[in-house]
Formats: sequence, structure tokens, C-alpha cells
Amino acid sequence: MAGSAVELEVGDRKVRLSSPDRVYFPARGETKLDLARYYMAVSDGIVRALRDRPCMLHRFPTGVSGEKVHQKRLPKGAPEWVQTVRVHFPRWNRTADELCVQHPADVVWAVQMSTVEFHPWNSRQADVEKPDEWRIDLDPGPKATYADVRRVAHISHEVLDELGATGWPKTSGGKGMHIYVRIEPRWGFQDVRRAAHAFAREVGRRSDGLVDLTWWRKDRDPATIFVDYNQNARDHTIAAAYSVRGVPEAVVSTPIRWDEIDDAEPGDFTIATVPARFAELGDLHAGIDDSVYLLDELLEWADRDAREGAEEPPDADTQDLD
Repeated sequence: MAGSAVELEVGDRKVRLSSPDRVYFPARGETKLDLARYYMAVSDGIVRALRDRPCMLHRFPTGVSGEKVHQKRLPKGAPEWVQTVRVHFPRWNRTADELCVQHPADVVWAVQMSTVEFHPWNSRQADVEKPDEWRIDLDPGPKATYADVRRVAHISHEVLDELGATGWPKTSGGKGMHIYVRIEPRWGFQDVRRAAHAFAREVGRRSDGLVDLTWWRKDRDPATIFVDYNQNARDHTIAAAYSVRGVPEAVVSTPIRWDEIDDAEPGDFTIATVPARFAELGDLHAGIDDSVYLLDELLEWADRDAREGAEEPPDADTQDLD
């Protein structure tokens, strides 16, 4: 049985946490309270990753072995200090007021509402239609290895260096890897995705067949890596840095250094191990806002590829994404 509620002091705020002893992660038996304490331990990092961004919540009311709820709208009952940002969904002509994190207590309150994973937009509330984050998602096929992901990460790093762009890698918490680049928020989602596609094509050219950008998943070589430029489409989100993933082992999507890529394993980073790492190293993405890249050259690459006959991919919403 889950225990009675506890009150947590989170900075200058208090958050009531019900059922603190409910087991959320069966592999080691971590509880809802363990999850809240994890997010408190990495509060600087998770708030930096989420601040000012519309955020979709992945909620697990009975723990990660139970039902998963994808929630765009802020759950009912939020304290008055929890902020939201309104976004419009043209396909359905509807709006949603999504969580917009400003304070560590916002994250812990979301845990109280059974949130495990935080999936922010790559734009901010000042102008949700102009992304300030370009996301490179290295998505392995079912027969690809993590060694293959590492190889493509190094190629991506090489191309970023040539562009003069600073990439900030992190484990995905799954089988892949993410690299973030801070960009000037002057382009819309379509242009950012187009630039990301041009980058993916260049990585593919250097990969000796290891990258497959075929549009339909079923048509790709299962032993290849998809450099998923679609994660830059509007309302496409991936787990934030320091977000726990909804798996029994409580794996965390964790920032790593480029020189760690060849040795770090995704399973190394869990709610049991990341707090000590964070206490020692701090937030490895702390400098991300200081290295802003302009997309002009990548958009020139996209124009060049189009002149040479490269086809633009269909709308991202037509793809068989996970």
C-alpha cells in the first residue's frame, strides 16, 4: 500500500506528494518519492531544459508498468504559481494550455500528478512558432547497435565543428542519442526542419551507408541509423535532458561530454546514479544558451540539394513515427 502524503520543501515552495511509497520503477523498487527526490537533486538541469517551453507530460498513474497517459493540457488542480503557455493545433483548430516550467517546484508538482517523463517543445513561450533549439535525434533501426550510434554521433560532431555549431549530446534514455544545438529563434519550424534535413543528408554522405534517410520506417535498412530531422517539426517532442524515462530501470536521458561517448552506456544513467554525477559535474548543458548558431549555411545546403534534385520529405505528420 502506498503511504500517506508527505510535504516537500522545494526551494521557497512546498509541494504535497500523495502516495509517496507507491513503487513506480519495479527493477529496483524506486518509489514516487524517489522520483520526486531525483528531480530535486537535478533541479538546475531539468529546469534549464524545460524553462519557458510548452511541455507535454507522460504520466503513469500507477507506475511505469501500468497505463501511460500523454497529456498536453495542464492537469487540473495546479497551484496558482504553476504557469502555462497556450499553443494552437491547426489540424483540429484547438488550443491547449501546456505546463511552462519556471521553478523546480513545478517539476515536483508534475511528479505529484504522476508525471515521469517531460517532453518540451523546441520553442519558448515568447514565440512558440520560432524554435530556438535544433534537435539531432540518432534513431537506430532494430538491428543497429549502440556502437553504430556512436559512429554516427562522431560524424555529426565532425559536421557540426565544420559548421561552427556547438552540439550538446545526451543519451536518449533508450537505444539512441540526442544532440542539441541552440539556434537564433528567427526561423519557423519548416525552415528548421529543412536545415536539419540538409544536415542529416551530409551526415549520411559521410557514413558509408550506416545512415538511411528513407522516409518510411518499414522501407529502411534495419541495421542503419535514422538521423531524425522530423523531431524539429511543430509539436514533435522528445524527452528533455534529465528526464527520467518510463521504464522499470528508471533510466535517465543524461547529458554527456563528447569524450564520454565511446565509453558511456545508456543504462549507466538512472535515478540511482545521476544525482551523484550531477553533484560532481553540475549540468553539462549549462552553457547551451551561450553558443547560438545561425542556420543560414544549412539552409544554403538545403537549396543546393534541391537544385541537385533532392526531394523534400512529405509533411512530418504523414510518417510512421514511434
